[in-house]
Amino acid sequence: MILIQNLHLPLDTDFSDLRPAAAKALGIGLSDVRSARLYRKSVDARKKPAVTFCCALLAETAREAAVVRRCRNKNISLYEKPRKAVPPPRRLPDGAPRPLVVGSGPAGLFAALYLAKAGLRPLLIERGRDVDARQADVNTFWQGGPLNPESNVQFGEGGAGTFSDGKLNTGIKDPRCRQVLETFVECGAPADILYEHKPHVGTDLLAGMVKNLREKIRALGGEVRFSCCLTGLEISGGRLRRAVLEGPSGRESIDCQTLLLAIGHSARDTLEMLFDAGVPMEAKAFAVGARIEHPQSLIDKAQYGGAAGHPALGAADYKLSVHLENGRGVYTFCMCPGGQVVAAASEPGRLVTNGMSRYARDGENANSALLVGVTPADYGDDHPLAGMAFQREIEEAAFRAAGGYRAPAQRVGDFLEGRASSGLEGAVHPTYLPGVTPGNLEDFLPGFVTASMREGIRLLDKRLRGFALPDALLTGPETRSSSPVRLLRGKDYMSPIEGLYPCGEGAGYAGGIVSAAVDGLRCAEAAAGRYEEI
Repeated sequence: MILIQNLHLPLDTDFSDLRPAAAKALGIGLSDVRSARLYRKSVDARKKPAVTFCCALLAETAREAAVVRRCRNKNISLYEKPRKAVPPPRRLPDGAPRPLVVGSGPAGLFAALYLAKAGLRPLLIERGRDVDARQADVNTFWQGGPLNPESNVQFGEGGAGTFSDGKLNTGIKDPRCRQVLETFVECGAPADILYEHKPHVGTDLLAGMVKNLREKIRALGGEVRFSCCLTGLEISGGRLRRAVLEGPSGRESIDCQTLLLAIGHSARDTLEMLFDAGVPMEAKAFAVGARIEHPQSLIDKAQYGGAAGHPALGAADYKLSVHLENGRGVYTFCMCPGGQVVAAASEPGRLVTNGMSRYARDGENANSALLVGVTPADYGDDHPLAGMAFQREIEEAAFRAAGGYRAPAQRVGDFLEGRASSGLEGAVHPTYLPGVTPGNLEDFLPGFVTASMREGIRLLDKRLRGFALPDALLTGPETRSSSPVRLLRGKDYMSPIEGLYPCGEGAGYAGGIVSAAVDGLRCAEAAAGRYEEI
């Protein structure tokens, strides 16, 4: 195969037959190109309105080495397909406890899948419910029903990412990223995630994908239990000895020598238990803020100019950041084109927001988290769980300000002028369910956060025209963008507690679906190394 990179193609390109584009780039006849397919695809809007696709193609021809030599072009080279990493089969000694994986988010699912492929028959436990029951619980909550503290946007099969935009792009460079994407395609994701520069699957497709992942694990000899929570550890001599589980059948203490902790960023009671058990951890920087909503048409126009609305482009996204004179960073996170803001609470009496999109991204609003960096110095306590307490204070204040789970919302115009919103009539209609209450972000966010957000919005408006639209809406709080805690581990991925492997976003080592899945794979590879190869 020949890899052709940095190939700019017009928006009206017929991507069902890329042989003409490959033939032109290689300087050969159309009949000499046996096949051509996309390898990478991104939007180049730097010279709008002349928006194009910047692509990489894989082409198959005769005498490929000769074709590449004749081209003398650094963007044209022979392509060597990377080898798939196959777990070497391992032997679980007679009577030895099987590996335990806690949490069925991306890190836990991929860790369990790797261990199952290695023949180690892992036990995967999830405190929440299976994804179908979980979706029903979440929809009930969004329609004004009660919050289920064990089955919500944070807890349940698939993890917090199940209710998100389903972004699959990542900043990490690791060959396992491709392995993760290929596994998702095997489990029902659209094939375009293999070549899109910013792949996503949307919350509507994620549910089916995680179910298929679960069944893969079971088919390979793993066991999956729902409504089963890790509530205790027995540690002695610096080694993990037993794990205490609580599920529908009651409390159970099991032998446990290998445990992969993939608990997510919101399992606060589990983090408290781990701290009490002596698991080493430290506070880490995180961020808080609110969700900001704009008309999607405004974002499309700002990003694509006159090409906005072209059917080949879809909904535009953005990723913005600015460094303020006060030393703080303000940035957008988890931008959801054509999406909605959702209630993401997991604890009674505490209010949390998040954003999600469906695969089509066809909603009228764009939303993103607008966040301000927070460090342990901001809450004046070096206790490892002090950041978690800081989050809870904000969430409780927001719950009080709104009088329940209807989120406080404020027009950007009012926010910039320092006044509460008395109404929300305007060009942007709030999407948050179970509904919003006009209010003031200052009622629940610290002053240094709101001051930084004000300055940040004005500066970001210079980067993205219309970002400071007076009718844009701020709905808060957003407090769960990342874990406020890091569980310590060494280069071997193991905690100072022998046999314990903290992994994923909740342990402080990932930020997003793919990076969490990759971290789960890394930890599983390390954990599997404790067992003898067959």
